Amino acid sequence: MIVAIGAQNAFVLSQGVRKNHHLIIALICIVCDAIFIFAGVAGFGGVVSQNPILTQWVAWGGVAFLFFYGLRSLRSALLGGSMDTNVMAVKTLKTAIITTLAVTLLNPHFYLDTVILLGGVSSQFQGQSRLYFMMGAICASTLWFISLSLGGQLLAPMFKKQISWRILDSLVCATMWTIAASLTIHGLSA
Repeated sequence: MIVAIGAQNAFVLSQGVRKNHHLIIALICIVCDAIFIFAGVAGFGGVVSQNPILTQWVAWGGVAFLFFYGLRSLRSALLGGSMDTNVMAVKTLKTAIITTLAVTLLNPHFYLDTVILLGGVSSQFQGQSRLYFMMGAICASTLWFISLSLGGQLLAPMFKKQISWRILDSLVCATMWTIAASLTIHGLSA
């Protein structure tokens, strides 16, 4: 879920390609993810674990989201695309901060991923296992945003080609559908 290329990740990657306040942008995304992953695991995860019907709804809602997100990625892979490094350019630090917060906090997928899906998945763990799950999710998010920010500079020439985006979108589709299948199997057995 963290590695799915959505609005936030595309923004971080594009700013990394430009070396445009990319470390501050990555840090903002890391902090936002950490706060909302914690909220999901600590609060919503607990609510979900206490209510089997809600657990089913969260699981099936996650399946639907992941299926359609995967479908969108498949469509993008079939149509092709490229990264225009002039799109989404930000000039000042203030603009970079405001834009990053908007791309993050105004994005419904952000809440679905961090609070609902990760919170719901965490409900299957108890005690310290839930804490380890949360720490693992935050570490994965941190590594991902740092990789996007710094790796964007190395990948800039490659992502000007459509085939690179087709491969990435195909991998995102496969990942989303694999997770959806896993949630479906878990949802059916619960």
